[in-house]
Amino acid sequence: MISPAAVIISVLPVYLLLVAGAALRKAGLLRHEHEAGAMQLVYSVMLPCFILDQILGAEVLRSGAVVVWGMGLGFGLLLSGLLTAWLVARIMGLERGTGLRTFTVAAGCQNYGFTAIPVLSILWGSSACAMLFVHNIGVEVAMWSVGVMIISGQRELPWRKLVNGPIIAVGIGLLLVALGLDRPLGGPLHDLTAPLRKVISLLGVGAFPVAILITGASMVGIAETARPSWKIIGGAVVVRLLLAPGLILAAAKYLPLVLELRQVLVVQAAMPAAMTPIMLARLYGGRPAVAVHVVLATTLGSLLSLPWIIFWGIEWIGLKPLLP
Repeated sequence: MISPAAVIISVLPVYLLLVAGAALRKAGLLRHEHEAGAMQLVYSVMLPCFILDQILGAEVLRSGAVVVWGMGLGFGLLLSGLLTAWLVARIMGLERGTGLRTFTVAAGCQNYGFTAIPVLSILWGSSACAMLFVHNIGVEVAMWSVGVMIISGQRELPWRKLVNGPIIAVGIGLLLVALGLDRPLGGPLHDLTAPLRKVISLLGVGAFPVAILITGASMVGIAETARPSWKIIGGAVVVRLLLAPGLILAAAKYLPLVLELRQVLVVQAAMPAAMTPIMLARLYGGRPAVAVHVVLATTLGSLLSLPWIIFWGIEWIGLKPLLP
């Protein structure tokens, strides 16, 4: 049986990197003007390489049914999160024009990228990470369709946003896996492909330390300009750190899922709010301050809740992490 202390130790590096990013910002070594270029490099080059490195050779993804389940749950569970957040927002008295739409999207969407992946990798390794990337396709589709419709109040969907480096990398990876072209090759072909795979691995391995450092620095800038709204903060904690984890863990417990997808859902249940809704609020006429409060409150709250949600999820569902 895993102990709560072991979970805390396993996820601590992620939060230490966030703190390091904040400290670098305060020290003036990681400036605001550095963020856009660094994240562009991560999102367009380093993260796609990491995705390919994890997907190629992942035996669990050779089943079409598993891939469909992963994408479908990513889409469906995000919708359940949005519905939960909307109901809580209505109970809180939020209406259109006072933050209802932005709160719904911000509190309803968990972090499915730069915080989730290193935690999942530490707990269960590359096979679970490969499953997460497939799951995230469903999340991305839901975010850029239903999420944008909610926050903008419009019906026009920016489908071009789905054509990005990570999605393309997942598509290429799944195609190679389906065709069996991801298996090690022999003879001269191995001499040609082995260095390429090594380059992909080396580029990908730095994606998350860099991205988390930038995220920590960004949150300092956000916190300095945001005045706290205790109603938004309280509602966000209830949705993201109490209600949504229960829904996601129930899906992991009772649906007929492969082991790797259950592992993904346990980590997803523990995640704070994603930062993407801050950008969506700025792009589509929402209230960025509301999204900022949600992100800050749930990220700080997850310092305490994340290890316990993972611990309880592992024990309840009956999973076994790589940790001793």
